[in-house]
Amino acid sequence: MAGQQAAYGVLMTRHRDWVYRLIRSHIGDADEALDVTQISFVAAFSALARYDGSRSFRAWIARIAINKCRDWARRRAVRRLFAFAVPISEAEEIADSTVPIDDSLGAAQELDRAMRAIRMLPASLKEPLILRMIEDMSQAETARILGISEKAVEMRVYRARTKLSEILRG
Repeated sequence: MAGQQAAYGVLMTRHRDWVYRLIRSHIGDADEALDVTQISFVAAFSALARYDGSRSFRAWIARIAINKCRDWARRRAVRRLFAFAVPISEAEEIADSTVPIDDSLGAAQELDRAMRAIRMLPASLKEPLILRMIEDMSQAETARILGISEKAVEMRVYRARTKLSEILRG
């Protein structure tokens, strides 16, 4: 907080791997996740004066990363809207490029399938699931990061798992 970039570099080195995993779990694409990770750390550095030292740095940077993922998703939705806008008469001729589920073999493909299913979840279910199950954060820490109660975290993780089961079965 005293403006020492070397000290901030230590914080970044300490937290960058799990922040990247958190973001990659949200976004899916490794290159995009790397970009959003960098954006998250730049935003954190810019906002360091507003950091409350009584809170966990991990929780603070996780909140920033999640917000940057939401920003990325909004921008992507707008770009997708304009990129794929075609007349309805032409849309009937576009082939479905999704890979059939029965073609997905091997551990890497199953992991990719699961991560796609996670990305399909609404943010209210996806965020607690990623923080609790992938990042192995406690229920209390997840609640602090998301600004919800521990009971809400428990319920949202349960609902996320149920929804994932439905998605992966179908």
